[in-house]
Amino acid sequence: PRSVDVPTAAKLAAIARGRARIVALVVDADDALVDEIASAVAPDLFQLHGAESPERVTAIKARTGAQVMKVIAVRTAEDAARALAYQGIADLIMFDAKHPEGQEGALPGGNGVAFNWEALLGVRDEVRYMLAGGLNAENVAEAIRLTGAAIVDVSSGVERAPGEKDPEKIRRFIAAAKSA
Repeated sequence: PRSVDVPTAAKLAAIARGRARIVALVVDADDALVDEIASAVAPDLFQLHGAESPERVTAIKARTGAQVMKVIAVRTAEDAARALAYQGIADLIMFDAKHPEGQEGALPGGNGVAFNWEALLGVRDEVRYMLAGGLNAENVAEAIRLTGAAIVDVSSGVERAPGEKDPEKIRRFIAAAKSA
């Protein structure tokens, strides 16, 4: 519900360029797709939301010249520790919730599920990161307080339906995040 094809992404990027950073979110994209996105969209940052290895992150950075954010799916402290393998490689780590157990085949993100933020305690001072996963206006201030996150990400937490953003929920989320 939140994906667009490359030509549409290029049109949206052209509208936003100079006003916002352009982020291309991909999941295990092959070289052909990475090249197509880099050429048509020219994102400032690739958000890698799949099983990309540190070597793959390095290759995408070299191939595109763009910054790269690696998403680490978290349920436990051991999951969060996987971020350490990307130190000095990824420009930014996004800690997001692992899809719920028993929901194999769920989206790699945007499921509206939070994780135990204490799982970050052992790694949050070791990597530059942002926090995602089930955040909304009601819990974002507490999430920031507990994790120390300087950057937060929201998608489903400000939607009235999958892929349909609610301006009032966005306003409430921003106000709550700024109050933290």
